[in-house]
Parts: sequence; C-alpha cells; structure tokens
Amino acid sequence: MREITLSQAVNEAISEEMRRDPTIVVMGEDVAEAGTPFKILSGLVEEFGSDRVVDTPISEPGFTGIAVGAAMTGLRPIVDLMFGDFLFLIMDQLCNQAAKTHYMSGGKLKVPMVVRTNMGATRRSAAQHSQSLHALVAHIPGLKVAMPATAYEAKGLLKTAIRDENPVVIFEDKLSYQEKAQVPEEEYLLPLGVASVRREGRDVTLVGTSSMIHVALDAAKLLEAEGISAEVIDPRTIVPLDEETILASARKTSRAIVIDEGHRNYGVTAEIAARIAEKAFYWLDAPVQRFGAMDVPVPFSPALEDLTVPTPEAVAEGARRAMRGELIHAA
Repeated sequence: MREITLSQAVNEAISEEMRRDPTIVVMGEDVAEAGTPFKILSGLVEEFGSDRVVDTPISEPGFTGIAVGAAMTGLRPIVDLMFGDFLFLIMDQLCNQAAKTHYMSGGKLKVPMVVRTNMGATRRSAAQHSQSLHALVAHIPGLKVAMPATAYEAKGLLKTAIRDENPVVIFEDKLSYQEKAQVPEEEYLLPLGVASVRREGRDVTLVGTSSMIHVALDAAKLLEAEGISAEVIDPRTIVPLDEETILASARKTSRAIVIDEGHRNYGVTAEIAARIAEKAFYWLDAPVQRFGAMDVPVPFSPALEDLTVPTPEAVAEGARRAMRGELIHAA
C-alpha cells in the first residue's frame, strides 16, 4: 500500500488499462496537451500518442456521439466531460443512444463506454459549473453510475467500469482530487453494486455518497463524543445500488439518514430513503431523514455557497433528533 491522491489514482487506472487493452481511447477537451483543467490525465498523450488520447473541439454532443459509435464498433472509449454540468449537452447521445442500444438491438450490440466527469459545489465556480447531476443519469435504465469517495474507490471502480460491456458514468468530486488515501500497488478491481461499511455503529445509520461520506464520518465523530454510535455506509455506486447492505444497517440501528450533494428534491436521497422506508419500515424507530443540497442554483458568493451543502454539524443534529424520534426538515 502507498498513499496517493484521487487524481493520481484515476491517472493510474487509465494508464494501466490502456497498456492492457489497445482498444481503449480517451477523448475530450484538453485531455492531451493540457491533461484536463484539473491535470488528471497529464502524461497520457506522451505515452500513448494523440491517436489514443484525443483533444476534441468544444462540442460535447459531437465527441460523445463519436464515442458511442466507436464503442459499438470495437473500441472502448473513455469520454472526459470537463464539468458534470455539461451532461445537459449530451443527454441524447448518452441516454437515448448509449443507454438503449443493447436493449434495442436485442443484445446484439453493446456500448462499452465510460463517461468520466465531476460534481460538487464549494469550489467557487458558480451556478453552471458546480452542480451534482448524478440523479439525472441514475434515472435512465441502461446506465450504471459510480461515485467514488476516495482514491481507493476511484481507481478500483474506474478499472471495473472500463472493462464493463455497457456504458458507465463515473462522478468524481472536484474538491477530492488532491485528497490522499491508501491504494494497493498491485492491481485490484472493485465490483459495481457493492457498498462499503466505512464505520460500524449501533444507534444510527448514515448513508453518504461521494464527498458526503466524509461529512458522514465527521458527523459520526461528533456523535461519538456524545455516546451515539453511528454506522457509516458508502454505496460506492448508486446504479446498481447495494440495497441489502443499506437495509441490513438500517434494520440493525433502527434509524437512518441519507446524505448526498445533489439537490434534495427528486434526488438520490429520496430514492435511498424510500427503499429504506419500504423495506425496513417495521425496524425503524424514527423517520428516515435526508440531507441534500438546497434546491437553489449554486451561488457564486462563498458565504452563500457554503450554506447550500450538508455539513457534519447539521447531520449530527439530525442524528440527535432521530435518537429522540423527531423529524428534522433538512435543507
């Protein structure tokens, strides 16, 4: 094991897979010469050349459509979408074409394609570059959706996604790129649809996605000082969702809180909370609570932006209320 950043883990995953499989190509804006604005792909074009690491024009629908066609005809493209907010530009290519091709062809065609993009506010990038839109694609049958929280998950899930025979969308938190974690030196894969119990507990279950797993872990530390034992679950992927691990934890603790950086209305928190309420209802001692981003465009003002996303303090207060059997209306 060694400690590397999430950015390095992503670079390693792609490099290792490109060495293993010559059909893998990377395409997107500034992926070659610039290594993307976050410098995640630095060095790839020097090793693999501009035929396999392709700088594209500023046309997300264009290069995503090329990737879909390339995937259907023998390549395994990795599409680098500079910001997750640009998903709106590629919804037809991703959700109407890539997601449905296997089904509409009766299983004769497949689309082994990965869309790598990011999510997350509090980077001072304003309303059009700070959104967390994973719930949009999670809604579409035919797409798998991964949300790594650390460098360890980022590498293991990405390698698995690249080898998948159909489209996978991976969301990386922008603020986590320089965060370090222990990552094995030897090759490893993490299966899609298998959650991680990040912390054992007995009193309340905290389910956190992506960067919100760190919010959940920090909230658990606050609660521990008060004698409240929180179990923390990282789903790792929301499609497929490891429902059984989440339900087993909720049944054990009898209380559950779901934390996600997407907007609270009609989002991932609602889906996971509904499954807990439907399938663990008779084990619950308090209503399932949800913490998500405020249902407002992300402000540019730092003081206002910081108020829009869940905090450890807010989650800890939610857990206290759950212990008392109360419902908190989280923003």
